[in-house]
Amino acid sequence: MSQRFFKLADDVYVPQRWHLASPIDRQGHKLQDWDFKRGAPVQVEGRLRLPIKIAGSPLDFSEAGVRVPVVHVKVASLFAEHAPRDVQLIPADIEGHPDQYLILVATRLIACIDEEASQVRFWTPEHGVPDKVGQYIAVDRMRIDKAKVGNAKVFRPKGWEVVLIVAEEIKDALERMGATGTRFEEV
Repeated sequence: MSQRFFKLADDVYVPQRWHLASPIDRQGHKLQDWDFKRGAPVQVEGRLRLPIKIAGSPLDFSEAGVRVPVVHVKVASLFAEHAPRDVQLIPADIEGHPDQYLILVATRLIACIDEEASQVRFWTPEHGVPDKVGQYIAVDRMRIDKAKVGNAKVFRPKGWEVVLIVAEEIKDALERMGATGTRFEEV
């Protein structure tokens, strides 16, 4: 049986949940969310800070700012154990919460989107953004070519880096753990 993979996302339907803002460095500068989603390690100095936009129940997995994965230390340990070569874990303090949290960075970027099996649309000259022509404008019902994934267990698909993908063993481990805030969709 071939390996299965899943998009891991923030379950925004958890009632009375917190909402986190973008990371802030120790000098008080807001960091670019994109830096944490490129599929490459991130260079930061010191602990980061995550402000709370909307107070509510803490989650084991949530996304700060625009889809920056934030995980409780128990979830971070799971990722470090199952996919040590695929992730970077950056310590982050969440205002008013003593528990340890980390930003999860997928450090692998893999060209694996199966364009025939997915619904993809591309930027065209008619969109008026010349530097994006030929790139994905939308990827719906994403499917990946598993043969291109190799031994990766956590990664971002090249060209559509907004998605975080995990192997089935990580999905199963998160479910066994009862990690709150996770939502999975097979790709």
